[in-house]
Amino acid sequence: MARSQARSKRRYTGKKYKRFSKKRKRELSRAPIETQIGKEKKKKQRVMGGNHKLKLFSSSSINVTDPKTQKTQKTEILGFEENLATKDFNRRHILTKGAIVKTDLGNVKITSRPGQDGQLNGVLI
Repeated sequence: MARSQARSKRRYTGKKYKRFSKKRKRELSRAPIETQIGKEKKKKQRVMGGNHKLKLFSSSSINVTDPKTQKTQKTEILGFEENLATKDFNRRHILTKGAIVKTDLGNVKITSRPGQDGQLNGVLI
């Protein structure tokens, strides 16, 4: 069964919508990119309209901005703290926007979308 970004076949109540079209190639979706801590691995991928996205599969460094001084520097990730997106991501140490990692500067909250931006940016908390 293909992954689709089309409307669901059913309403939240369980009622079935009338089917007015079958799945189209333009409605296909891809598997989610689950970024982890590790050796840097990226992939350039063509998306709709001929544009490109840079997918980040794993990284060991992060660009950290200090909100008080407005200075940004690249530092190594020492460990994973938490990800409040889902319990599953928290258990598997998946990095998404809003995840918190440990660095030598302190705890950092990720502000970028690594599966779509291709880089890890964060703010010191």
